[in-house]
Amino acid sequence: MLFSRRGHGRVTVTEAHRAVQEGTALLLDVREADEWQAGHAPGACHLPLSRLAAGADVPGAGTAATVVVICRSGRRSQAAVRLLSQRGHDATDVVGGMERWTRQGLPVQDDRGGVGTVI
Repeated sequence: MLFSRRGHGRVTVTEAHRAVQEGTALLLDVREADEWQAGHAPGACHLPLSRLAAGADVPGAGTAATVVVICRSGRRSQAAVRLLSQRGHDATDVVGGMERWTRQGLPVQDDRGGVGTVI
């Protein structure tokens, strides 16, 4: 992993944003469809935790060394990291999720490419 971890397999929103911008990590948003549509990080891939738990493959996971998982606050992303790790992925979760992402002033877009919001 190219950035430092906070606790066990956790990164800050700033570290996650930087890694995605540099192309060293894939940002995976595991929130539900309505949450994703209202607002998500640009460049993120979407796969709800329920589908991941049912065995769905991570879109684009083969292109990045690390899968950085985000949800609204951090609970679902921690569960997703456990699942991904069991499947052999190098996965880490974002401390504070999209709530902290927006508080840090990082970009959020809706499903049409406009300015998004976190619900």
